[in-house]
Amino acid sequence: MLSEITRIAVEAGREIMIVYESAYDVEEKADGSPLTAADRNAHDLICDRLDALTPEIPLVSEESIGLDTDERLAWACLWLIDPLDGTKEFIQRNGEFTVNIA
Repeated sequence: MLSEITRIAVEAGREIMIVYESAYDVEEKADGSPLTAADRNAHDLICDRLDALTPEIPLVSEESIGLDTDERLAWACLWLIDPLDGTKEFIQRNGEFTVNIA
Protein backbone atom coordinates (compact mmCIF):
# COMPACT_ATOMS: atom_id res chain seq x y z
CA MET A 1 0.00 0.00 0.00
CA LEU A 2 2.91 2.37 0.65
CA SER A 3 3.76 2.50 -3.04
CA GLU A 4 0.17 3.46 -3.91
CA ILE A 5 0.15 6.23 -1.28
CA THR A 6 3.49 7.49 -2.57
CA ARG A 7 2.06 7.64 -6.10
CA ILE A 8 -0.94 9.60 -4.83
CA ALA A 9 1.32 12.10 -3.06
CA VAL A 10 3.52 12.52 -6.14
CA GLU A 11 0.46 12.99 -8.36
CA ALA A 12 -0.90 15.61 -5.94
CA GLY A 13 2.49 17.32 -6.02
CA ARG A 14 2.33 17.51 -9.80
CA GLU A 15 -1.10 19.14 -9.59
CA ILE A 16 0.27 21.62 -7.06
CA MET A 17 3.21 22.49 -9.31
CA ILE A 18 0.90 23.20 -12.25
CA VAL A 19 -0.73 25.93 -10.16
CA TYR A 20 2.64 27.04 -8.68
CA GLU A 21 3.96 27.76 -12.17
CA SER A 22 0.91 29.80 -13.19
CA ALA A 23 -0.94 32.92 -12.14
CA TYR A 24 -3.49 32.06 -9.45
CA ASP A 25 -5.83 33.75 -7.01
CA VAL A 26 -5.50 33.55 -3.24
CA GLU A 27 -8.71 33.23 -1.25
CA GLU A 28 -9.18 33.43 2.50
CA LYS A 29 -10.72 30.63 4.57
CA ALA A 30 -13.06 31.36 7.48
CA ASP A 31 -10.12 31.24 9.90
CA GLY A 32 -8.21 33.82 7.85
CA SER A 33 -5.68 31.39 6.41
CA PRO A 34 -4.99 31.42 2.67
CA LEU A 35 -6.45 28.97 0.15
CA THR A 36 -5.44 28.46 -3.47
CA ALA A 37 -6.49 26.29 -6.38
CA ALA A 38 -3.46 24.14 -5.54
CA ASP A 39 -4.95 23.36 -2.10
CA ARG A 40 -8.31 22.47 -3.61
CA ASN A 41 -6.93 20.48 -6.55
CA ALA A 42 -4.59 18.43 -4.36
CA HIS A 43 -7.37 17.86 -1.81
CA ASP A 44 -9.78 16.60 -4.48
CA LEU A 45 -7.18 14.33 -6.07
CA ILE A 46 -6.02 12.80 -2.77
CA CYS A 47 -9.56 12.26 -1.50
CA ASP A 48 -10.66 10.64 -4.77
CA ARG A 49 -7.63 8.34 -4.92
CA LEU A 50 -7.77 7.33 -1.24
CA ASP A 51 -11.50 6.66 -1.47
CA ALA A 52 -10.90 4.40 -4.48
CA LEU A 53 -7.99 2.63 -2.77
CA THR A 54 -9.48 2.26 0.72
CA PRO A 55 -13.21 3.07 0.64
CA GLU A 56 -13.64 1.61 4.13
CA ILE A 57 -11.24 4.14 5.71
CA PRO A 58 -12.63 7.65 6.31
CA LEU A 59 -10.45 10.70 5.89
CA VAL A 60 -9.93 14.07 7.46
CA SER A 61 -8.32 16.82 5.44
CA GLU A 62 -7.38 20.35 6.35
CA GLU A 63 -9.84 21.33 3.64
CA SER A 64 -12.64 19.12 5.01
CA ILE A 65 -15.72 20.95 6.20
CA GLY A 66 -18.36 19.98 8.74
CA LEU A 67 -17.12 16.64 10.04
CA ASP A 68 -19.03 15.55 13.13
CA THR A 69 -16.74 15.13 16.16
CA ASP A 70 -18.73 12.25 17.67
CA GLU A 71 -18.61 10.39 14.38
CA ARG A 72 -14.85 10.90 14.08
CA LEU A 73 -14.28 9.64 17.63
CA ALA A 74 -15.94 6.35 16.67
CA TRP A 75 -13.53 5.69 13.80
CA ALA A 76 -10.97 2.94 14.47
CA CYS A 77 -8.59 4.46 11.91
CA LEU A 78 -8.57 7.28 9.38
CA TRP A 79 -6.52 9.03 6.75
CA LEU A 80 -5.23 12.42 7.88
CA ILE A 81 -4.20 14.67 5.02
CA ASP A 82 -2.92 18.16 4.50
CA PRO A 83 -2.98 18.43 0.72
CA LEU A 84 -0.71 21.49 0.68
CA ASP A 85 1.12 22.03 3.95
CA GLY A 86 2.75 25.43 3.70
CA THR A 87 0.25 27.42 1.65
CA LYS A 88 1.81 30.69 2.83
CA GLU A 89 5.21 29.50 1.62
CA PHE A 90 3.62 28.30 -1.62
CA ILE A 91 2.23 31.81 -2.15
CA GLN A 92 5.69 33.28 -1.46
CA ARG A 93 7.03 30.83 -4.08
CA ASN A 94 9.92 29.78 -1.87
CA GLY A 95 9.49 26.03 -2.45
CA GLU A 96 8.95 25.20 1.23
CA PHE A 97 5.70 23.23 1.11
CA THR A 98 4.72 19.57 1.20
CA VAL A 99 1.93 17.06 0.59
CA ASN A 100 1.09 15.20 3.82
CA ILE A 101 -0.77 11.89 3.93
CA ALA A 102 -0.83 9.92 7.18
